[in-house]
Amino acid sequence: MFAKRLTTALAVSTVLMAGTACAAPAKHYAYLDGNPDGTYRIDPQHTNVLFTIGHVGITEFTGRFDQISGTYTFDAQDPAKDRVHITIPAASINTDYPLRDQHLRSKEFFDVKQYPDITFVSTKYVPTGKKTGELYGNLTLHGVTKPVVFQVHELGAGNVPYLPKPWGGYLSGFVATTTIHRSDFGMDAYLPEGLSNAIAIKVEVEGEKQ
Repeated sequence: MFAKRLTTALAVSTVLMAGTACAAPAKHYAYLDGNPDGTYRIDPQHTNVLFTIGHVGITEFTGRFDQISGTYTFDAQDPAKDRVHITIPAASINTDYPLRDQHLRSKEFFDVKQYPDITFVSTKYVPTGKKTGELYGNLTLHGVTKPVVFQVHELGAGNVPYLPKPWGGYLSGFVATTTIHRSDFGMDAYLPEGLSNAIAIKVEVEGEKQ
């Protein structure tokens, strides 16, 4: 009886091992490699605008803006046609601390009542690699407009039919980074000891093709 049970167990084990060996390899997360060309509407639910500032000479602190709208056009064959237009309500600033957010909305910082919107309008895009480039444009912040350059990295593009509307469809995604000096935009509170002048900005953009 024992020998019969052992033979049966070995047979089952052999079948399971064979099934595992023949099974399709597990899929891994990967960026879609479709054509990113086209005009896209920015998806605010999958786009992040982050900023990082030095705090009292001790550490760095990161906050975000919770609202963003705009469009972008990408043409790999003719970068002169590339366009980006972004609007961010300054009052949507969020540092996960309401009292601090209220202070940042005040006249000492963003003065959101007088300057309600932050905007970026591109002027040109210069490719630096197959999926990288420099995006030049004008940033308007605190009522002041200055030229800035974003380092752009294309992450992925392609059709995503299984997502429900308004998130599905043909999508593309980019990450753009730059550093500005807030004093250039008339925001000099707590300089130089309390808060750094340099502000690192990171924009993670996902858009739906129009």
